[in-house]
Amino acid sequence: MKTKIKNALISVSDKENLVALLKVLKKFNIKIISSGGTYTSIKKLGYQCTELSKYTGFKEMLDGRVKTLHPKIHAGILHDRKNKKHRKEMNKQNFPSIDLIVVNFYPFQKIVMNTAKAKNIIENIDIGGPTMVRAAAKNFKNVSIITNKNDYKYLVNEIEKNNGSTTLKFRELMSSKAFGLTAYYDALIANWFNKKLKIEFPERKTIFGRKLQELRYGENPHQTSSIYVSDYNDRQLGFTQLHGKDLSYNNYNDMFASLEILNSIKNKPGTVIIKHANPCGVSENKNALYSFKNAYASDPISAFGGVIACNFKISKKIALEITKNFSEVILAKGFEKDALILLKKKKNLRIIDITEFKLKSLVSLKTFDSSFLVQNKDSMIFDKKKLKFVTKLKPSKKELAEIEFAFNVCKYVKSNAIVLCNNFSTIGVGAGQPSRLDSCKIATQKAKEFQPSKIKNSVAASDAFFPFADGIKTLIKAGVKTIVQPGGSIRDQEVINAANKAEIKMIFTGIRHFNH
Repeated sequence: MKTKIKNALISVSDKENLVALLKVLKKFNIKIISSGGTYTSIKKLGYQCTELSKYTGFKEMLDGRVKTLHPKIHAGILHDRKNKKHRKEMNKQNFPSIDLIVVNFYPFQKIVMNTAKAKNIIENIDIGGPTMVRAAAKNFKNVSIITNKNDYKYLVNEIEKNNGSTTLKFRELMSSKAFGLTAYYDALIANWFNKKLKIEFPERKTIFGRKLQELRYGENPHQTSSIYVSDYNDRQLGFTQLHGKDLSYNNYNDMFASLEILNSIKNKPGTVIIKHANPCGVSENKNALYSFKNAYASDPISAFGGVIACNFKISKKIALEITKNFSEVILAKGFEKDALILLKKKKNLRIIDITEFKLKSLVSLKTFDSSFLVQNKDSMIFDKKKLKFVTKLKPSKKELAEIEFAFNVCKYVKSNAIVLCNNFSTIGVGAGQPSRLDSCKIATQKAKEFQPSKIKNSVAASDAFFPFADGIKTLIKAGVKTIVQPGGSIRDQEVINAANKAEIKMIFTGIRHFNH
């Protein structure tokens, strides 16, 4: 069903791309109603336009808070053209139909990013715009609604193709976009209030996001996928891709995992290597090259085809090491010119500059069917003052620093998690096993395979308590001399006794780090 456009109302904060739209409206003798800055802009561009207050006979009031909220506007939008009663009422009031609404909202999102003043933010909560958009979107059988300047070209084409009219299919599509925008806009506002009021878990949780890009496929080729940005600065993630093909779903998933760990390494050059969302190598070292080499040496087989993240600038020397093996993605805080030239020779390597990236999210979210779980991010390691030294032998100050590093890495490994470390580098990771004993076996097996000389006097971290002594016996047999774990098992004493018998050190943190 085609609808002829006779009258259009244009009210936009963003005045870009108006000329092509105004040309086609003029061509088909479509009358324009507008107000404020939009009215001024249209007149300056040389097009005829009726000022809103003249159209309604009602001047805007309350510093512009009330402009379009008028029966002549909303009846013009909302009436059903096929309803006799509606037509009669419209004729009685001498209200014309409004067939096209072009609206974008006050820049609430932009204002939030640029000021902390609540008064300015609140004044940029649009009322009239969303009200008109919802009205037009509801009445899509009769009215066209455009809310995005990028859609002007589709509207122009639609009007040209249909001799001044629009099709029902087009109007319904634009209506869907319009309701998506109002939902997004309201979610932005609701989340701002929740943040302001420090409400972490509101009665109704709104999630907003703008599609950044459609991905080639999802976790597997038969799955579809897109990435969305859920942030007030929704134009970017803080990544700058310098080389390589588009990132995949799995690339992003591994990148996010790597950046979360990397963010926890604050004081020294750090390298994180991720494979299937689990770390297979993590190292911090005052020397950036050694940081990379040590991380890679942790598990070079698993590192093949992995994601590498570094909190430092990549030099030519480090680039030479990277190019010795195949990697999917390298993320770093900049690349030296010679390093970039060298890395770009690997045509399938995605090179990502993360200089502008900042980790902002304080919550994690998991979905299932029509429900989702929300929780605080696990940002805690432990309070050194609350550690319990439960064995006869106690760790040194240097060993405590190593313990902290190992336990920190452990919290990012899928449960059940066991991490072996030596000199602030992982040497064996056991991840995602139903049995903690199996994770112990895998971690020690990895260490024996790739770095057997470093097992002696190594530190082992466990994300949860040992339910039996068999796990720590496996670690002790391999050469581990210090174990850090939450404690809290009914068999803690049995585990402590086994540690004392083997003359190793054990520390209880009182903090569990399940990561499912």
